Amino acid sequence: MDGPFDEMTDTPGAEGARAPYRAFADWFRTEDPARLRAKAREADDQFRLTGITFNVYGEKDAAERLIPFDIVPRILSAREWSRLSKGIEQRVRALNAFLHDIHHRQEIVRAGRVPVDMVARNDAFLPEMIGVTPPGGIYTHIVGTDLVRTGPDQFYVLEDNARTPSGVSYMLENRETMLSMFPELFARNRVQRVSNYPRSLRRSLEASAPPACDGEPVVAVLTPGIHNSAYYEHSFLADQMGVELVEGSDLRVVDGRVAMRTTRGYTPIDVLYRRVDDAFLDPLNFRPDSMLGVPGIFDVYRAGGITIANAPGTGVADDKAIYSYMPEIVEFYTGERPLLENVPTWRCSEPDALAHVLDNLADLVVKEVHGSGGYGMLVGPAASKKEIAAFREKLTARPDNYIAQPTLALSTCPIFTKKGLSPRHVDLRPFVLVSPEGIEITPGGLTRVALKKGSLVVNSSQGGGTKDTWVLEE
Repeated sequence: MDGPFDEMTDTPGAEGARAPYRAFADWFRTEDPARLRAKAREADDQFRLTGITFNVYGEKDAAERLIPFDIVPRILSAREWSRLSKGIEQRVRALNAFLHDIHHRQEIVRAGRVPVDMVARNDAFLPEMIGVTPPGGIYTHIVGTDLVRTGPDQFYVLEDNARTPSGVSYMLENRETMLSMFPELFARNRVQRVSNYPRSLRRSLEASAPPACDGEPVVAVLTPGIHNSAYYEHSFLADQMGVELVEGSDLRVVDGRVAMRTTRGYTPIDVLYRRVDDAFLDPLNFRPDSMLGVPGIFDVYRAGGITIANAPGTGVADDKAIYSYMPEIVEFYTGERPLLENVPTWRCSEPDALAHVLDNLADLVVKEVHGSGGYGMLVGPAASKKEIAAFREKLTARPDNYIAQPTLALSTCPIFTKKGLSPRHVDLRPFVLVSPEGIEITPGGLTRVALKKGSLVVNSSQGGGTKDTWVLEE
């Protein structure tokens, strides 16, 4: 096969669409390009009016940016999705079992399947969570599993987002925009719905209510405030669920419960969907200088007075060094072989792996173990000699802070350009809801696309855009 796998045509530039794309391709061939360009501009205007923006930290002009939206959907067949969703469910079950185990008996460490230092010296590990079992035994209520594709049946998990995965608001707004602009496309394609996600999220959170809950569970979303890069999403989800959006200053501990200020006084909260990092959650137990959290909330949590979603300490499962052990973790807790593969990973904390990585920096992707958003990483094939030399110094100074992976030939999906359709690399973040009642995976997720030709970096903070993701009904 010449070049990367193209999800629409098998090979970029080839004639004839793959089965999931045939109805779309037939429609596209009959469309006037001028009309489509007008629709693309209309989509941008719609996002700007709605306020779907994000901030990029560390830039001089901290102006809010619009995430570019591409009007060509990414389309998956029902068969492809069935295989993916089974693998995602297996992985999420294993992650929850792992998080429970490392905070209790640590059987996986005793069995020698994961080194003790990988847990005990992990920056995201919270000793305060040892012996604490969250309500319903659920640690990761919301998970975003990042996937990449290299062939018709080859999917890899790129990373697990188990702390506070973001992007679901873009998934929902992308679909809403496509429905309003191209209703005729949905008449030709039977696409599974994503619009019930907010309802499912609220139901899943309510099902995770703590023992102290008396009656209908009260849910709220905790945001760091309007200056947070994902504030739009926090307010969007609270609004869509029909629950209160609160900041730390709106909350206090009253009679052993966390309560929010209302016009009728303080009302106890049962479930708090927090979008605040662990360190800032409780100044009495973690960072004393935090102005974002609630003094004493962790003590209420330990006593079973509130559910915090996701549970404190879940960042261990986000760690890219722990990621490299996921095949062993899945097998240890499920007794099954992983249905979804990991990308081969070198742990730079190991001398032999570090030597290999240093010898091959120009060919590898190197990431910080706690990095996110495309920051702090080296894409060797796209880096200059100067950038590689500078990264070599950082890697040599702190090898345990990095992992390395081969540069995969990521699949491409077409984007709409002035010259027509043009292939660009993509990844996929499906969203998973976990509660004592079970696991629910929204059909599709957020497709992120590298808008620069040849680029492998899809993050919005690095110039990437998004697409609507379709899972067909059959």
